[in-house]
Amino acid sequence: MLLEAIQICNVNSDDITEEVWLTLVNTINKMAQDPEVKGFVITHGTDTIEETAYFLNLTVKTDKPVVMTGSMRPSTSISADGPMNLYEAVCLAASEEAIGKGVLIVFSDRIYSGRAVMKTSTYSVMAIAAGETGAMGLIRDGEIFLYESPAMKHTVDTEFDVSELSSLPKVYVLYFNVDADPELLRFAAEHADGLVIAGAGAGEFSEKWIEAIHELTIPIVISSRIDDGVITKDNLLCENTVAANNLSPQKAAILLRLALTGDVSQERLEKLFNTY
Repeated sequence: MLLEAIQICNVNSDDITEEVWLTLVNTINKMAQDPEVKGFVITHGTDTIEETAYFLNLTVKTDKPVVMTGSMRPSTSISADGPMNLYEAVCLAASEEAIGKGVLIVFSDRIYSGRAVMKTSTYSVMAIAAGETGAMGLIRDGEIFLYESPAMKHTVDTEFDVSELSSLPKVYVLYFNVDADPELLRFAAEHADGLVIAGAGAGEFSEKWIEAIHELTIPIVISSRIDDGVITKDNLLCENTVAANNLSPQKAAILLRLALTGDVSQERLEKLFNTY
């Protein structure tokens, strides 16, 4: 097996941009056409790995394995976790079991889907997890054990084509808290193509926010600041909003950005958030 290294960028993951995303996905889609290429491994900082993973899960156009990994401890640390994570990511990318499974993330011997993965700790080597849905499988001594497959559409089965895009629509996430000023909503709406609200509980917020949201005309998706759970249409406080299903606010923003490249009717948005 021949490994080839290509550097798309070299930045802290907090500095990832839409330009990096578009370059990355277009590079993968182009290289995937080569029959000699069997799979891809992407090293990525953990702070935003879940966002890049979900973006790729929606835009990559190949069944070939695309595997992401990173580390919580730098190479200079005692018991650095990066080398083992990288080794296991290569094992997974080279395996036939990973074909057609969408974008996958390997961390601390576990395999996660690009849709479900999340960072859950600021320090632990087990910081990468998948909340309620859990891991898809695990790796032991380089051997792959996959027990689940993603049910939501991904990669070749999505409707999103970013090959001709140089940028993405602007979507901002607003976090509700006690006494949050509704003027934040009005200001953000003037500078965005869409909004995601990280509401309290099942995506809830104050009466003042309800009044402000009713005034807005751009697409608004309701998620939650809670890590686990699902937002349903019945939970919504405003008729002009869309439920994020169980997507985190940051992932809901990614899907909304891609959705805004096409028809933005509420009916289509509702369908997208139940499909992806």
